[in-house]
Amino acid sequence: MTPAAHVSAAIEVLDDLAKRRRPAAEALKDWGLSHRFAGSKDRAAIAGLVFDALRKRASASFVMGSEAPRAQMLGALREARGLSVEAIAALCSGAGHAPAPLSDDERHRLETAALAAAPDYVRGDYPEWLAARFDAAFGAGAADEGAALAARAPVDLRVNILKCSREQALEKLAHLSPAPTPFSPIGLRIEAGQGRGPALTGETAYVKGLVELQDEASQLAALLCAASPGEQVLDLCAGGGGKTLALAAQMHNRGQIYAHDSDGRRLMPIHERLERAGARNVQVRAPRGKADVLADLEARCDLVAIDAPCTGTGAWRRHPDAKWRLAPGALDLRLKDQRELLAKAARFVKPGGRLAYVTCSALREENEDQVAAFLAANPDFAPPSAAEMAQAAGLPELARFASPHGAGIRLSPATSGTDGFYVCVIRRADR
Repeated sequence: MTPAAHVSAAIEVLDDLAKRRRPAAEALKDWGLSHRFAGSKDRAAIAGLVFDALRKRASASFVMGSEAPRAQMLGALREARGLSVEAIAALCSGAGHAPAPLSDDERHRLETAALAAAPDYVRGDYPEWLAARFDAAFGAGAADEGAALAARAPVDLRVNILKCSREQALEKLAHLSPAPTPFSPIGLRIEAGQGRGPALTGETAYVKGLVELQDEASQLAALLCAASPGEQVLDLCAGGGGKTLALAAQMHNRGQIYAHDSDGRRLMPIHERLERAGARNVQVRAPRGKADVLADLEARCDLVAIDAPCTGTGAWRRHPDAKWRLAPGALDLRLKDQRELLAKAARFVKPGGRLAYVTCSALREENEDQVAAFLAANPDFAPPSAAEMAQAAGLPELARFASPHGAGIRLSPATSGTDGFYVCVIRRADR
């Protein structure tokens, strides 16, 4: 397939997404199944174009004066790919499988449209209904934060210190040109390009459990929990086990981690991952009907970690289609889930123990506001300062990311070069 044919195919996929509200990966898979002549490199090129258009959907549509799939693609070629009008026109020749030639209006817009006077949500490429919430979270920096969330994310890896050091991992993956992450002492970063990223799951270092795919912000969230060898830890929303594995490594396989999730299906990948990582201090507590599988942990845990279900607004670099599928009703549901989880978690924290609340959200409602409501209802809990949190984790430089809206630490692509994460560690008073 030619580059022009890739553009046509991407417009087809965007048209499918406009008609059916579903993940872009599903639409791309269906397109590939119905166009089997397209090779893997062709499919990767089309996916790159689709995701670029989704990253820049608001600004691309503003530039072109239309939200039609073709307009989104043309605008993204300018905004995301930086192509000149002539380069875009060359792709749109109308010959063979190329898109139809540019109209006079399309050419004029590509030549003259500017974003300087556009609203923040356009310049930041996020949904208009979230504009007030981004203003509340970021103030005058809302557009910049949104734009950073619309950029491509690097590939971050967490070194499994149960099996090797960061220096050893750097050596084993030298052919991928990794670099140490700026803040996590156990992270590696492979910068993103425009093409397909490295097939890390096929790397020997991954297969043998020396490294795990994990954004630096997620690594830092686990490190801020400051889990110590010998502690009793409950991972209340363990899911596939990413943070469970990180906590097990911090604890050097000493003490006990109880991995639980309200949906047992989400726990299924954890068993194979635990074996690969060599994590031996994890007990999986899957739900069993109406049985209280955590009853024996009441008031016994040194640390209860909540990796809370959230809108995922902080992870838009990796899932750009998710921001356009997000609806206000989903936020309301997540807020309810978070309140319930915080109330549930308090039951298991022993006197003097810690509750770590983590989200990959940029919104105050899911972060500082939830912690403030919990503290108001639970006067025996109190948050340390951001500086104290960072110091306890041995990461004093993270104090600079103290939230301006209340307790906790905020990370974001614009400030820390990571996904958007919120972390607050709350301590229960000794009796």
